[in-house]
Amino acid sequence: MPRKRYSSEQIIIHLREAEVELAKGQTTAEVCRKLGITEQTYCRWRKEYGSLRVDPIRRLKDLERENARRKKLVADQGLDLVILKEASSGNY
Repeated sequence: MPRKRYSSEQIIIHLREAEVELAKGQTTAEVCRKLGITEQTYCRWRKEYGSLRVDPIRRLKDLERENARRKKLVADQGLDLVILKEASSGNY
């Protein structure tokens, strides 16, 4: 069975559904079976996304993407500087 990837928004929606079902008196195992995930996955999701809502998660993901882009830009500039220093010193 192939692994299914969930977006952060989908994970939060599943966690809210799980909270409702648990409040109704169902066990964690029953809720996980209904959602189609393992108990380990449920616990990991709850630990990571438990107190967050959809809007902050979207903002967090956007900031992570922007941060990665900026790190790549700085690395490229550093490489360009090294190449220019080598070329100007005549050791190529």
